[in-house]
Amino acid sequence: MSFSCTRIVLAAVLVAGATALAAPAQAAGGHRALSHFDDGSFETPKAPANAFTGLTAGQTIGPWKVTAGSVDLIGAGFWQAAEGDQSLDLNGSGSGTVAQSFTTVPGTTYSVTYALAGNPEGGVALRTGRALIDGQDFQDFSFDVTGRTRTAMGYVGHQFSFVAQGTSTTLGFASTVAGAYGPVVDNVQVKECKPCCG
Repeated sequence: MSFSCTRIVLAAVLVAGATALAAPAQAAGGHRALSHFDDGSFETPKAPANAFTGLTAGQTIGPWKVTAGSVDLIGAGFWQAAEGDQSLDLNGSGSGTVAQSFTTVPGTTYSVTYALAGNPEGGVALRTGRALIDGQDFQDFSFDVTGRTRTAMGYVGHQFSFVAQGTSTTLGFASTVAGAYGPVVDNVQVKECKPCCG
């Protein structure tokens, strides 16, 4: 899987008092805090095999929280995952948003990679959405499902980087297409990068 690379630096001035979804983990004994990003493949909880679980705003998928609309957690065997057994359709009954907060070191650059596909079952051919950092649009994405099937999803790798502004950062993914067939994300990873590409 190839990755498209975008280097983006978050503006130093963010809206004061922006709230993270979860409190940052504390560094013990004055040691430098490390990024603690979990379950980028949406493996917990388990959705029914060959089926999916619909989730709405306020519900959680492991460390992820559905912050708007609805999403579908896709179980093993329903369609091809990019990594592990499960993946996430960013549209449940309509467009949805998920987000996860994790510990970061202010001033440190982090790389985000993720696999993108689209629900091949119906709707318009082009699935669109965006990746968010602390609620700000960091990368718009689109995926054309023409010719794609459940067994040949055609995942494409995406990448961008950001400079952490605080001790906690929130990564989100939002669908921007209406209806029940959305972009599909899987294999999300966040790592401190030295150097970042670009």
